[in-house]
Amino acid sequence: MILFVKLFLAHLLGDFIFQPNSWVIDKETKKQKSIYLYIHIALHGIIAWILVGELSFGWYALLLATTHGFIDFLKLHFQKDTTKRTWFIGDQIAHLIVLIAIAFLYSQQRIYLHWLNSQFWIIVTGVLFLTKPTSICIRNLISIWTPENKNGTDDSLANAGNYIGILERLFVFCFIITGHFEAIGFLLAAKSIFRFGDLKEAKDRKLTEYVLIGTLLSFGIALLTGLIAQVMLLQTF
Repeated sequence: MILFVKLFLAHLLGDFIFQPNSWVIDKETKKQKSIYLYIHIALHGIIAWILVGELSFGWYALLLATTHGFIDFLKLHFQKDTTKRTWFIGDQIAHLIVLIAIAFLYSQQRIYLHWLNSQFWIIVTGVLFLTKPTSICIRNLISIWTPENKNGTDDSLANAGNYIGILERLFVFCFIITGHFEAIGFLLAAKSIFRFGDLKEAKDRKLTEYVLIGTLLSFGIALLTGLIAQVMLLQTF
């Protein structure tokens, strides 16, 4: 289980944290001719190898990087503007299947060498997943409902909504793993109160529904992640 957590953490780092938008645009434009595609592939193998922390994992890191590159190659060649959301979901599912398979195969022939305890990996992976990776996932999932800016202006701070979402998910995660479930209700109520005025003034039903879907998805993912992490933490004792 901890091996999979490390591989998933490596995937989050390679696919979201250490992959700027400029790389994604370059890959979509040049496809297999993009140098960033190969840097991205190599990065996945290197990060996974480092996090696992065993020399014997080298061949599996190479296998992971190769399969990751193949999946990305298929997505770049077959996705279109109208199917990006579908390919994004399929791409991530395929990567997760590969991670599970590699974790299972490698676990059959090695003895773990823990250089940090299990709780650390669970918490770090949960926290990292709830930042940029979850923001990107939510943005892709609700992209078909993105409302138009009728006024053509936006008085909000740059990326404020994104950072608010990240902070609220981290709060929910912390509340769950520390056993303070009641605090989640106060957090949701506080956000609703602050958002109510803006949505009332906007008088835009589509915007209200869009914000509601995004908020419920954000809280739902944070709740599920926190509950999974809590179960895993209990199993390590």
